[in-house]
Amino acid sequence: MTIQFNNQIKNNRDVSSLKDEVRRLAKERNAVILTHIYQRLEVQDIADHVGDSLALSRAAAKTNASVIVFCGVHFMAETAKLLNPKKTVLLPDLQSGCPMADMISVDDLRAYKADFPGAPVVCYVNSSASVKAESDICCTSTNAVQVVSSLKEKEVIFVPDKGLGVWVQEQVPWKKLHIYDGFCPTHYQITPKEVQMMREKYPSGVIVAHPECDPAVWRLADFVGSTSQIYKFVSHSEGKEFIILSEHGLVSRMQKDMPDKNIVTTFPLPLCPNMKYHKLETVISALKENKNDIEIDPGIFDNAARTITRMFEVTESNNDIKNYWEGPQKTLV
Repeated sequence: MTIQFNNQIKNNRDVSSLKDEVRRLAKERNAVILTHIYQRLEVQDIADHVGDSLALSRAAAKTNASVIVFCGVHFMAETAKLLNPKKTVLLPDLQSGCPMADMISVDDLRAYKADFPGAPVVCYVNSSASVKAESDICCTSTNAVQVVSSLKEKEVIFVPDKGLGVWVQEQVPWKKLHIYDGFCPTHYQITPKEVQMMREKYPSGVIVAHPECDPAVWRLADFVGSTSQIYKFVSHSEGKEFIILSEHGLVSRMQKDMPDKNIVTTFPLPLCPNMKYHKLETVISALKENKNDIEIDPGIFDNAARTITRMFEVTESNNDIKNYWEGPQKTLV
């Protein structure tokens, strides 16, 4: 099932014209467009790089562009700025925030750290720059197990996602994780009952879940992985039917790229409304007006950036997630 989100776009001619305008402006400004895979398909289509948080962080770190237009949520644009302090980073629509990231503040983290003195803080990338600055190392859902395993301490604080935190804890039982009580409302809207209904409807379907889901949900899955790992698993699998327990933008992307497979998700659709704010029109406005230029407090900048560079130092040798999909105009790295 494909959902069309942009009611302002009337027909294919309008879409084509808007896409041409985006590409013209991007070339004129020496801009790179980074787009998360949860975005509308038409916004993915104009991107130079489409991917999950880790893939786009890598792309941001390596770009030679003068301007980065980030079609994702606010913490992703902040991450791009932390990796490119001298570049302009634009977020087309400032409404595109992350409810999970908003669940923890600097004061919340400091109070939590006080309960577990000496334990390093692993901060999920889905967090603000200020929370990153109060942490020791960053991680994504792709590399969280690798990051936690790299730490010498036996006890580790993991913030803010409890779904991913429990998943990591089960992969590294020799560690004791103190897991903060944050979560992704979109992934947590998927319930075990809905999963069981889909299994009954598609008995041959392989259930694939993101670890941001409720543990009671991902424990029902046949495969658990990050956005990039889910895409790679399904694209490389010989199976023909898959039930995806993740945001619908990923489902739409796979349905488009893998027409030979029957790819479905639960109902009601697990949609992240904040990921859908960006439109072709807002990308054009950002490029024309230098709109929503991301700035980070200089007082926290270095500490926040250090958590990301430490993550890359730990994980850069791991090439497992690279280059598993290459489209005609872009690469999901």
